[in-house]
Amino acid sequence: MAEYSAIDDRTEFEEACRTLAAGSGPVAVDVERASGFRYSQRAYLVQVFRRGAGVFLFDPPALGDVAALQAAIGDAEWVLHAASQDLPSLRELNLEPATIFDTELAARLLGLERVGLGAVVEHTLGITLAKEHSAADWSTRPLPASWLEYAALDVEHLVDVRDALAAELAETGKTEIAEQEFAATLTRLPKPPRDEPWRRLSGLHRVRGARNLAIARELWTAREEYAQQVDVSPGRLVPDRALLAAVLAAPTSKQALAGLRDFTGRASRTELDRWWQAIVRGRESTELPRERVPSDALPPPRSWSDRNPEADRRYKAARLTVEAVAEELHMPTENLLTPDHLRRLAWQPSGVEVEAVADELESLGARPWQIAHTAQKISDAFVEAAQTPVEPVEDDS
Repeated sequence: MAEYSAIDDRTEFEEACRTLAAGSGPVAVDVERASGFRYSQRAYLVQVFRRGAGVFLFDPPALGDVAALQAAIGDAEWVLHAASQDLPSLRELNLEPATIFDTELAARLLGLERVGLGAVVEHTLGITLAKEHSAADWSTRPLPASWLEYAALDVEHLVDVRDALAAELAETGKTEIAEQEFAATLTRLPKPPRDEPWRRLSGLHRVRGARNLAIARELWTAREEYAQQVDVSPGRLVPDRALLAAVLAAPTSKQALAGLRDFTGRASRTELDRWWQAIVRGRESTELPRERVPSDALPPPRSWSDRNPEADRRYKAARLTVEAVAEELHMPTENLLTPDHLRRLAWQPSGVEVEAVADELESLGARPWQIAHTAQKISDAFVEAAQTPVEPVEDDS
């Protein structure tokens, strides 16, 4: 097994970039974060492999500006596994691919049952990868040698995997499909921030009353601000269940808060003043949150038969036909068409003609290949559903 080190020296970094620039073909890229340990999603290690150059492991926090790496590989195709997870961290470093090949997405389009990196490497190359460090705290310094070996293996075989998957895509007539999906992944805009992110607090549905919701909001905000300040995952400071326990217990003093058995976490007592002050702010706030928040989310399909019977018939008919097309294409139904797209289309279509269905799918973000494979089928299903007589409800009286 080769010995690897994380490059944290400018001179060594620039030499590595020159070597990568002199390599040939696509570039395998991977990122290690410290999710679950740190507040940020920054990259604590960037792994790069290119034929004719080899594997290089870069330490972004130590290096700072990595523009030379972008200049060395920016024009090449970048090969990533589950690119949507790594692209935000890479973009934070101003590392931006022009084109990508996503080996996880390719595996999904090919209908592989398991699409994790280890499974895909084994499927294509017959090589077994150890995954024992996938959940490690990559902000650790120095990084242990075994972790660096693991990180190197994440990219060492990835270009060979890419070639094998590209051949399978060509054999199954899915090359154009994959190219559209890769381009969509690369250009997809990040989700806009939530208006009230504190409502993500697990168990919030148990909190009753606007005043108690205000306390929950202030506790969540205080934890978020402190987590960002110390760059620690919020749940490691005080878990959601502990914040919820503090809200539900309604302590009458800081000492009562400290005495709550369920108020746990590494910062639950060391930052007691912070949490008590948040509770006080919530109790004194004049800006009380709404108890019910309007949403554009559709009702769950199980309730459609009562709330919108026509939509229910459309959805059930179209879902069956889309599932049949996915089976013919040998890929998961959700990759053929985003489930929410079909639900929105069935709930209140602008029309049942194929042109109207195609236009609506495009406006929802469906790719051309998805529209080509599903629009006519969905239109036919909608027409058939409209002609299906509604079974009368029997009167048991």
